[in-house]
Amino acid sequence: MDIRAGLSHALGVAEDALASARAAYEAAVARRERVVQAAVERRQNVAEARDQRLLEIDEQSKADLAAYAEATARAADRAAPGAAGDSWAVWELSPQETATELRVGRLLLPHPEEVPALVPLLDHGHVVVRGDQAFGDEVVAGLLLRALGTAPPGSLHLIGYDPEHLGGGLARFATLAPAGVLKFAGPGELPALLDDLVDHVRRINETVLAGEYTSVRELAAATHRRPEPWRVAVLLGAGELSRAEQTQLQRLLRTGAAAGVHLLVQGMRVEPAPGIEFITAQRGDHGHISSAGALPVRLDGGPPQAVVAAACRRIAEAVAAGPAPVALDSLLPQELWTESSAAGLSAPLGDGPQGTPVKVTLSDYPPHALIAGPSGTGKTNLIYAWMGALAARYSPAELAFYLLDFKEGVSFARFAPGRRDPSWLPHVKLVGVNVNTDREFGLALLRFLGAELRRRADAAKRHEVTNLAELRAEDPQGSWPRVVAVVDEFQVLLSGRDAVATEAVDLLEDLARRGRSQGIHLILASQDVSGIEALWGRPALVAQFSLRIALPRARRILAETNGAADSLPRYHAVVNADSGAVEANRVVRVPSAGDRDRWNALQHQLWRMRPDDHGPRLFDGDVIPSLSDSPDFERLVPGDAASAPMVLLGETIDVTARSARTVLRRAPGRNLAVLGTRTEEACAILATAGVSLARQFPPEGARFSILCLDQDARPAAEALRAELPDCGLFSAENADWLLEDAASEASASWPADRPHFLLIYAADALPGGKGAADQLRTILRQGPERRIHVLGWWRGAGLLRDALGGHASRTDPIGAWVALDVHGSELAPYYPGAGAPVWYPRAWRALHFDRSVHRGAEVIIPYGQL
Repeated sequence: MDIRAGLSHALGVAEDALASARAAYEAAVARRERVVQAAVERRQNVAEARDQRLLEIDEQSKADLAAYAEATARAADRAAPGAAGDSWAVWELSPQETATELRVGRLLLPHPEEVPALVPLLDHGHVVVRGDQAFGDEVVAGLLLRALGTAPPGSLHLIGYDPEHLGGGLARFATLAPAGVLKFAGPGELPALLDDLVDHVRRINETVLAGEYTSVRELAAATHRRPEPWRVAVLLGAGELSRAEQTQLQRLLRTGAAAGVHLLVQGMRVEPAPGIEFITAQRGDHGHISSAGALPVRLDGGPPQAVVAAACRRIAEAVAAGPAPVALDSLLPQELWTESSAAGLSAPLGDGPQGTPVKVTLSDYPPHALIAGPSGTGKTNLIYAWMGALAARYSPAELAFYLLDFKEGVSFARFAPGRRDPSWLPHVKLVGVNVNTDREFGLALLRFLGAELRRRADAAKRHEVTNLAELRAEDPQGSWPRVVAVVDEFQVLLSGRDAVATEAVDLLEDLARRGRSQGIHLILASQDVSGIEALWGRPALVAQFSLRIALPRARRILAETNGAADSLPRYHAVVNADSGAVEANRVVRVPSAGDRDRWNALQHQLWRMRPDDHGPRLFDGDVIPSLSDSPDFERLVPGDAASAPMVLLGETIDVTARSARTVLRRAPGRNLAVLGTRTEEACAILATAGVSLARQFPPEGARFSILCLDQDARPAAEALRAELPDCGLFSAENADWLLEDAASEASASWPADRPHFLLIYAADALPGGKGAADQLRTILRQGPERRIHVLGWWRGAGLLRDALGGHASRTDPIGAWVALDVHGSELAPYYPGAGAPVWYPRAWRALHFDRSVHRGAEVIIPYGQL
């Protein structure tokens, strides 16, 4: 029992232990399954989190890449706007104020946004093209066209060196060569080209930057004007360079960019250095640029030829037209009429390359100026600008202008009062326009200036001084302004081998030599001075004109070796105060002074400040003067001719508006003959003579008789009769009665109670045969002493000689004559001495001679018809 009970108890204990163990095992298995499940769940959660994180990182990268591409594209658009970055399909010129980077292709980024590949050139450095030569030529062409398209026309000059293709690589740009934008250097000229560029860099550093700026780019940013054009030398292969060539090339690579000199190289070995961009030219996606690192670049192809041709044509046209000028206001001072001319005249003519004013001076040295420039280069505009700058600084008491324009036109007429504008430039004393056929007027001006020179020299002797500054100090109350005489197209005055040219050259030489000390300055202007033998044949005269101003393409105005004017753009000039020596060149940009509205505003402002004096003398060779406008006619009053009535005939070609006159005293020969076939002019002279005589007598104070023997002159004779008091009009039918009566008066033993003036139209047609001719000779010979004077028109010098009795007769009865279309040789019998006057007839001009007062005949302009 006890044994069985003990076994049973032990079995129960064992079963309990087994159940506990089974339960513990099952619990352990369950825990393991939970741990495994938890681990699996944790592993799954971690994987899902990792995948999510990777997804987030990938999306962020894509967004960053897109943002980078977009930002780069926007930056590229700003860095290369317009012509610098546009595709060839829409490309056109778009000049920029500052240099831009230039597109050569696009960066290959894993994003659809196109990002341009840009390289810097102008104002930055140099570009070297390597790789495929044929494709490299297209890359070079694209870079050049983009550079030309973004630079203002004329501000970029190309120099091409292409020994292998003899310039063929740049042939598409050949249209630029005539405009001076493109030059070619031939095979073997590389050393000279590199030397010239190095010299240019040296000059820019010494004279333009001058230690004040580190680069032309910095100077342009400070002054808002680029003083020198960019120069891009395109070097398309040369093989191995010599040591000297390599040295010069390295100098340019180091220093050229700061001076605006850039190299575009293909086919030469160039080592990497700062400021040099390298382009590997390969087609497709295999191109590279050094600034993009290892990032591949799809390079653009070359521009279409049609695009290149159109762009080059427009650039050449714009360069030929020249840059737009600045305004006249840039030459004007802040305050008007504040400067003294005692020591000289100085005023800016425009601004120089650095933007600073270029002043031009007339004084003891340089005393006189020569201006030359072909038609259309701005000669008249330059004269306007210079006059405006001087007139604004110096008052009329300090400066006086005498202006003469020999070409056909009215360039100087704006300075004198006109119908539309009564104002004038207060400094102007004389204006002569349309005087291309009136060389005598130029001679008259030189004579006037010679007289003024003598007046000043005499005053200097009295005050014991030697120049104008000292004279003004000794005589402060005197009127001693500096005189500036401007003669445009002056070669007309010196043309021909006659007395006018000979005297003009003599006067010019005297004025040029002695005028400097007395404040008289000459400015002579011409389109081309190369053919003026009278001027260049006198080196002493030319030497006095040490101030030379050459406009674009002017010839021989500067020294023979000075070609600075050959490449000048429009509205620019070379100012040289040392007779044209190269070292004295100063390039000036001349403002636009031809704008009539702006000039009128300045002239009106100065006119309102004028002193109380009369306006200038205006001589217009195309205008027929009027008797009523003559100051001498205005001064005639009844009673003036009690003993010596005066005949006015026309206006003398002189500085003063003086009337040509003949005094009809009671003396032999005091008759007047008008010679020639021009009816209108002959009638006008007779009418002028009759009206001017009548004005000097009270009513019934003189007797007038008109004998008209030419039907064409009948209207003029009738018009004159209406103007004259106590006047009878006779024709061929009753001519005998008039002549008989006048001959009786002339033969009387006592003078007439009042003057009798006999005006005969076409006296050579006198009817009545020998009797009438004898009566006329009696009147001519004896009448003047008895107050009977003949004013007759003969239609030829020979016909007058016949009226006087033939070739053997004396011509004394004709003391004064006016010749129209009669050649000088025909006038010899009526001229003193053995010679004959030099006279070439021209429309509405006449030669006047009065043996009682003249040593030589004078050219006059007959007054117009009544």
